[in-house]
Amino acid sequence: MTKNHSPLDLAETMRKYRTWEAAAAELVPENRQRLFAFLGLAPVTRVIVTFDGEGDSGQIEDIQPYNGEAQVDLPKGKIAFFDLPYGKTRPKQRKFSACQALEYLAYDLLRQKHSGWENSDGAYGEFTFDVTAGTITLDYNERFMSSEHYQYSL
Repeated sequence: MTKNHSPLDLAETMRKYRTWEAAAAELVPENRQRLFAFLGLAPVTRVIVTFDGEGDSGQIEDIQPYNGEAQVDLPKGKIAFFDLPYGKTRPKQRKFSACQALEYLAYDLLRQKHSGWENSDGAYGEFTFDVTAGTITLDYNERFMSSEHYQYSL
């Protein structure tokens, strides 16, 4: 006996994804503000977050907080962050460490600017969270394979 399965409605699947993606993007400004406020309470002037990925896998490689030119520790404690798990419609408030919040926000920003950054030959780069200025800079490097074809009649 075979089960009858409905065919995948790709248009509907993409509509749901775009709706979720837009709702998740709306959380970024508030989460960003909360993160900068939390980091501003500590002697942290900037944070460098590096990432690398390829072959359908990518991750945050390192998180380095600084006070001026001196490397320091991230502040202890938790930040109330808003999270929207994939497929959900209502955000949940979660408590993240500074490290978790930086990682979470970096992934959100990567998805917004370069969705699929970890696929194929991938990409690497770093975010600079300038706590003093309240800015985030993304330095992004995309890898790709190149091919050149030549044909001659000799």
